[in-house]
Amino acid sequence: MIQETSPRESDKFNPVPAEPQNDSAPQPQEQPDQILTRSRVLVPPRPEQLFSATIQPPNLAAVDWQTAMRKAIRSKKQLLERLNLPADAVAGQLETFPTFVPLEFLSRIAPGDPDDPLLRQVLPIGDELVLDPQFVSDPVGDLDSLAAGGVIHKYDGRVLLIASGVCAVHCRYCFRREFPYQEAGSRRENWAPAIQYVQSRPDVEEVILSGGDPLTLTDTKLFELIDQIDAIPHIRRIRIHTRLPIVIPQRVTEALCSKLKETRSAIWFVVHCNHANELDSSVIARMEMLVDAGIPVLNQAVLLRGVNDDEQTLVDLCMKLVNHRIQPYYLHQLDRVKGTKHFEVPVQQGLELINRIRSRLPGYAVPTYVSEHAGQPSKTPL
Repeated sequence: MIQETSPRESDKFNPVPAEPQNDSAPQPQEQPDQILTRSRVLVPPRPEQLFSATIQPPNLAAVDWQTAMRKAIRSKKQLLERLNLPADAVAGQLETFPTFVPLEFLSRIAPGDPDDPLLRQVLPIGDELVLDPQFVSDPVGDLDSLAAGGVIHKYDGRVLLIASGVCAVHCRYCFRREFPYQEAGSRRENWAPAIQYVQSRPDVEEVILSGGDPLTLTDTKLFELIDQIDAIPHIRRIRIHTRLPIVIPQRVTEALCSKLKETRSAIWFVVHCNHANELDSSVIARMEMLVDAGIPVLNQAVLLRGVNDDEQTLVDLCMKLVNHRIQPYYLHQLDRVKGTKHFEVPVQQGLELINRIRSRLPGYAVPTYVSEHAGQPSKTPL
């Protein structure tokens, strides 16, 4: 957002969808104070894939994804307490971008380790208060590319639709952490202006559903949106950009897979995972459901200092992805949004890392290292 987020505007970060879920399957009873997923392995991991603190115990109660969001951690104080880490006083100054961490993701973080790579992605720290004029509110020029009804039209042949302003986890490096969803997004899930815009552009063949996270929509709303897009004759592909299956894997259901499988347009899934420890057995199981339904799944990661800025970590991530039929797609240079300077890795170091992992991995397992610049006709390979 161009201006600092006010307390009233912070409502857009409320991560509980407003409409009840209409899934036909009965929902299990809530179990207070429990981690929410149950581990299930469809493809047994190899020994080298068993990274520490990644596999959840098999006896944890499973609940629906909306309950998982309601039970998520919502403050830095609570997050530190659950991980047996000392409290600090910084969080109150960072409330314009609140803490939000599902218990599923929390369960993969090593207790007592302030340098855990998953914790670093979600923990507010004082470094976010360091201002740098090169780190701005809209680093990739989204607002200049707004067309209609939450449609961002930057590149030939495809548009991006902000389907929701809600996320299933608040990543501290998010390039849309200040995006004015209430003013610029698809307000109140009224997609008519967006659909009309796409209908008027026969040169557009692909619609990318993004946000926020489109999978925070209920099935009723998500399927309605997909149907409206799919009914436009010149649309050939619908791409879904989501982090939700990584942080709350139970969002991927048989109903979702069936719907995507029957859609006329080709469906492509792009998930967001930065570290192999995010891929526990519950996540792998749900990714396998998508792939088995014939839906290609790609992964994009962000190169982050203290998270994945070393050769072995990137190799581990890429190998774990391809071993489960998920293709590494992009490795993004950090978008320079305000409050994220401490995450930035120098481009030269990123180039050296890519060259080293290329010598160790098959070509299809090496992501394309890219940056995004406002006004450019595509991502820029580095």
